[in-house]
Amino acid sequence: MIAEALALATEEPAGLLPARQQMAFSLGWHIILACFGVAFPAMIFVVHLLGLRGNEVALVLAKRWAKVSAVLFAIGAVSGTVLSFEMGLLWPGLMGKFGDVLGLPFAFEGLSFFTEAIFLGLYLYGWGRLSPRLHLLCLVPMAAAGIFGTFCVISVNAWMNMPTGFRITPSGEVVDVEPWKAMFNEGALLQFLHMWLAAFMVAGFVVAAVYAAGMLRGRRDRHHRIGFTVPFVFGSVAAVLQPVVGHVLGIRLGETQPAKLAAFELADTTEQPAPLRLGGLMIDGEPRYFIEIPNWGSFIARGSFDLPVRGLNTFPASDLPPVNITHIAFQTMVGIGSLLMLAVIVYWLLRWRGRDLLETRWFCWFAVAAGPLAVIALESGWVATEVGRQPWVVYDVMRTVDAAGDNPGLWWVFGTTLVVYTLLTVGAVLVLRSMARRWREDGEELPSPYGPAALAEDGR
Repeated sequence: MIAEALALATEEPAGLLPARQQMAFSLGWHIILACFGVAFPAMIFVVHLLGLRGNEVALVLAKRWAKVSAVLFAIGAVSGTVLSFEMGLLWPGLMGKFGDVLGLPFAFEGLSFFTEAIFLGLYLYGWGRLSPRLHLLCLVPMAAAGIFGTFCVISVNAWMNMPTGFRITPSGEVVDVEPWKAMFNEGALLQFLHMWLAAFMVAGFVVAAVYAAGMLRGRRDRHHRIGFTVPFVFGSVAAVLQPVVGHVLGIRLGETQPAKLAAFELADTTEQPAPLRLGGLMIDGEPRYFIEIPNWGSFIARGSFDLPVRGLNTFPASDLPPVNITHIAFQTMVGIGSLLMLAVIVYWLLRWRGRDLLETRWFCWFAVAAGPLAVIALESGWVATEVGRQPWVVYDVMRTVDAAGDNPGLWWVFGTTLVVYTLLTVGAVLVLRSMARRWREDGEELPSPYGPAALAEDGR
């Protein structure tokens, strides 16, 4: 076994491991910012609309959230640009062969980015310059561009899972390319909907967590209540709908990617009906340390208590994903998603019956934890999706090992990326904390300490 593993490692190109590490790190970092690009404009729209209807506190929130959105957008622009270069740099085999197939959604994503930037700028500088209605409407194309741009990126990933829109000749040449068919592949809509809801969960619960933390410090004013409630509503709706979309996606895996489904369910052999295994690891080819619930594995994986779940032993060993990583990531996503869904249902039911859990410290602590939990669920979902597709980069068409280059110097690129992203993270935290501190001190306009107004006051 060890000899076979060493032989396999020597056959891998030198650029495969650094490419995997850098792609995982940069994509995992950027996807959090992308969630705010998708969901934040809708939240700003709601509080701005409340402000136009006479709620002055909501209007202040709209102005502040827009400035936060600008900071996150600027940082996301850097990380997104890095990702666009990484596709060609890290995966020359993929882009060299399928660049014509994937070019259309990437081009549209670039246009969406510029559209979002333009209307974000108009919204930021429109305060006091545009009519209230026109100013509010600037958020609509901004939100639409963020959503469409995300769809374009997700459609590429969905195409990797369900490739279509091309034909490969016996000589290996890609011909008969249909970019529109590739972009709107069978998996694009559902996978986008899953990501769209995840974006509202992340942005909603993270923003709500900020105001829940303020309440724990005694700031229980109207500002914090509205700041908590609006994003928490968005996160709650997404949390309730997400398991339904995820279930539909999971059912399709039985036909499209059965090896990934087997890894999700920790199914070593084909069982009919299959049990649901909670927890556990695959050790020496056998599942261990799990809690088994009879029959429910078939229902969750196939939508029926009678259908079988195909076992891992029915696939060639070379076609299996890393089972333990895939299984743990999938169950982490499902576990956190289920917890958040149940929590918001309980919260809103009790509030409907006249009891506000927001008055209790323990629920505020849970609301604070819900933000990081939503991020962990998001990251776990992407790990389950991407690692579960291995060893394929384009499912059943191209292996990941064939997509990578043979450049060992990519380790230096990865190291540089780590440094850049660390600086971006530190910079973002410092800027946002500075903004929050000055807002608490009633510095609404946040003037620059070296701007003309500051210099004039200083007598210079």
